Amino acid sequence: MPVPVLFVRGWPLLALAALFTVAPQAQAQRVSARDKVKIEALDQRMAAAEKRYADAQVLVANADPKGRNESDAALEDMEDVVSDCVAQKGCQVSNLLTTYKRLLKSNADAGNEEEQEIAGSGPALLEADPDHIGPLAADVPEAARAAALLNDKRHAFDNMVEYNPAVQAGIRRWLTDMRPALLTSYENYQNLRSVMWPEWEKRGLPEALLFGIMAKESNGRVHASSRAGAAGLMQFMPATGRRFGLGPDGTGFDTRFDARSAAEASATYLNERMRELNNSVELSLAGYNGGEGRSLRVYRQNPGQGFWVDSVYNQFPAETKDYVPMVIAAAWIYLHPQQYGVEFPKISAQPATLRLAKSTTIYELTICLGSAGTRDGYMRVLRNLNPRYEADGWIPAGTLINATTRIAGLYNRYCVSGPRADLARTLITADLNAAIVRPNAASYTGNVAVGSVVPVAGVEAAAAATAPTAPVAVAAKPKPKPVRSVKVGKGDTLGRISDKYSCDLRELARANGLKAPAYALRQGQSLKLQGCGK
Repeated sequence: MPVPVLFVRGWPLLALAALFTVAPQAQAQRVSARDKVKIEALDQRMAAAEKRYADAQVLVANADPKGRNESDAALEDMEDVVSDCVAQKGCQVSNLLTTYKRLLKSNADAGNEEEQEIAGSGPALLEADPDHIGPLAADVPEAARAAALLNDKRHAFDNMVEYNPAVQAGIRRWLTDMRPALLTSYENYQNLRSVMWPEWEKRGLPEALLFGIMAKESNGRVHASSRAGAAGLMQFMPATGRRFGLGPDGTGFDTRFDARSAAEASATYLNERMRELNNSVELSLAGYNGGEGRSLRVYRQNPGQGFWVDSVYNQFPAETKDYVPMVIAAAWIYLHPQQYGVEFPKISAQPATLRLAKSTTIYELTICLGSAGTRDGYMRVLRNLNPRYEADGWIPAGTLINATTRIAGLYNRYCVSGPRADLARTLITADLNAAIVRPNAASYTGNVAVGSVVPVAGVEAAAAATAPTAPVAVAAKPKPKPVRSVKVGKGDTLGRISDKYSCDLRELARANGLKAPAYALRQGQSLKLQGCGK
């Protein structure tokens, strides 16, 4: 999320802060009573601008179109105040920057998706650089922050990996045919960032690496699963997941699909690999994808050699050789979007909870919420934030679900009552069978023209006397198809079995007591082929 950067006469305010801390300020100046009155007026103007900005953020969070204009106007007020302070004898710019610090922290915490850049001031120093705008970064003194922002070596991750032609080829793929997947991954991650990033931050791992792994593994889809049995955002295999506390929780839910749990487990797992592999990001990623045992064995056989040395590189499978540079490439773009002409989506993702006023489904919420502020609507956000609920499963009234402040505002406006709420309920309860007309055969009158019927004397009576009595046909009841069974083989999934035997996936799952979305199977398990055609 871009941080608002204010400019005064071409200088970013944060850079000015750094300069003012280096150069001694004119505190020894004698300030006249008239100057003191002017300085006090500037302080009052800054306080008013801050309040105006805070009020605007409430409008933005509630999807009110006036919010953007008001926040822009408030920032312009601040720019004017700081400009006047620079020209005013005895005015301490650093004092006014305290107000700006509060604004910066509020903006980072609120997840405001609007880019607060003063028109005509040139590009901001930061654009989509989350390593330096996280929740904890707001506590860094502004002068130190300004110095950090002006330092080209601010990305620690850049020095942790090798930027070579393999990574460049990965960047090329992300920026061409895989660009939509990259942007989708970014949007999904931003909506999950508040629950995922803290788990990596507290374990000292770079956020860009978290994004890179998630983008390559799942594109930020919480319910992603593979034929091999990997599941969730970070694609944990069942056995590996169990080692780090992931798996069925007793309620039918697999915690590999929970974003916070997956982030915590993946950070712990990666740190474990890093300790074993001399803090090599590449070898640790190779272990994440190709197996920790293989990675450790190759490392021990080639002490001091990195992943890109041929004797090391050639011992990994093709999938791992592709995986490592693709993860690093996604992380690199995440840190350097402007360098590659990437404009990440602006996401309003301030977390919030929402208590449902009436029973609903995620599908129904997706319809009534609309798509204001997003390209694809809010179904993926709701599913990612509430992985325990199926998209078409009814959620009782009074349930507290995870959302964002924008979703909460749209819900209260459009989903509780009113035309859009009614329309969403109509669409979600529409029954396809109700569209099929089945006329009553007894009352049906055809429209076939047979011409004029002229009765012939004696014919009707003779026909009635000689016609044989036809037996009344009784329709036989169809015999129910016998329920067969099949044993689960190695690598089988419920979807694969459903396709093979032409089954209705949900009916097959219900008949065997399997819970969505994991549909966990074990090799050798016997399944009833309920609802299957073959």
